[in-house]
Amino acid sequence: MSVAELKEKHAAATETVNNLRERLKQRRQQLLDTDVATYARSQGKSPVTFGPTDLVCCRTLQGHTGKVYSLDWTPERNRIVSASQDGRLIVWNALTSQKTHAIKLPCAWVMTCAFSPTGQSVACGGLDSMCSIFNLNSPTDRDGNLPVSKTLSGHKGYVSCCQYVPDEDIHIITSSGDQTCVLWDITTGLRTSVFGGEFQSGHTADVLSVSINGSNSRMFVSGSCDATARLWDTRVASRAVRTFHGHEGDVNTVKFFPDGNRFGTGSDDGTCRLFDIRTGHQLQVYYQQHGDNEVPHVTSIAFSISGRLLFAGYSNGDCYIMLPVLIVFFPCSSPSVISRLFFSIRLFDDLDHHSAYIVVLNLGSVQNSHEGRISCLGLSADGSALCTGSWDTNLKIWAFGGHRKVV
Repeated sequence: MSVAELKEKHAAATETVNNLRERLKQRRQQLLDTDVATYARSQGKSPVTFGPTDLVCCRTLQGHTGKVYSLDWTPERNRIVSASQDGRLIVWNALTSQKTHAIKLPCAWVMTCAFSPTGQSVACGGLDSMCSIFNLNSPTDRDGNLPVSKTLSGHKGYVSCCQYVPDEDIHIITSSGDQTCVLWDITTGLRTSVFGGEFQSGHTADVLSVSINGSNSRMFVSGSCDATARLWDTRVASRAVRTFHGHEGDVNTVKFFPDGNRFGTGSDDGTCRLFDIRTGHQLQVYYQQHGDNEVPHVTSIAFSISGRLLFAGYSNGDCYIMLPVLIVFFPCSSPSVISRLFFSIRLFDDLDHHSAYIVVLNLGSVQNSHEGRISCLGLSADGSALCTGSWDTNLKIWAFGGHRKVV
């Protein structure tokens, strides 16, 4: 068979796949009889309101000398680990703002960090294509640096995200620019399973984010530059359980809903989407309206402990525009609230994602707000505080005050 014939067959097969994909999309739309916003309106739900004292900046964590790229909370809620372009991990006491560890990294180009479930170790990864594990109880070397306790090497591209398997310190899942996710045994330093790669059901571009199901740690979801999110079962690495389409750009971030039945995504197409893993349906699309041709990209998302809110950070190339945008929305039993970050945080009320946004609170006007782009965010394990990391080198802890201690 000649090269021309092979190209012709490939083009025909691609057209067939695209046609089938479009038919599946139309069929799913026929079966999807409602969405989150419509259901909320039909139930007569009213939006949650926020007063000036309901979300306040109570701590500023200063110590990094470079842009903050990633952060994570410990399960006991009082410690935070952050990764910065200054080539260090810093472990913070969130209650006192004090640094308990400042870890010099083997590679300054770090992209992700994570606390272990017990809080005894931290992991990080980046452009060195490795995941480095640090035991916080290990003695420091002669220079006062904490040594690497384990190096997980095997990826052929940068490590974009890492997350420990809940309730244990011996397994961790990483995602990479080599189009794969890997489940590691930290004790041996070996790969237990590789998801994607040579398998046809895997991602076809860089994998940017992973999220493990808190209700079933065998399941995790990944987001990729191929504009899809995929659901995986760690017991079956050869194929994805389900592939979720809908985004028109890189899926930068994924996060499981607290009940484990749904997950949220954020993408370069400027939207956040809510998917159901049982039906494969897209439940809702959330987007930030803008008047120009520049679409702000979603960089990070986090659910509140109750699942009533989803915080999502947006990023844009123009620094004078509201670069990171934070979207807050509710599941089917509650209405949605939208909030925006513009070197700050703004909360919006949005029962219908087609309607205009109404500002009900602007935290950007308060003292001690960020002076640069917010690059990452995360909720404490008990849901009482939100931490944001910024390119201004600082982290800030925002606490729910007044009558609303946890949302």
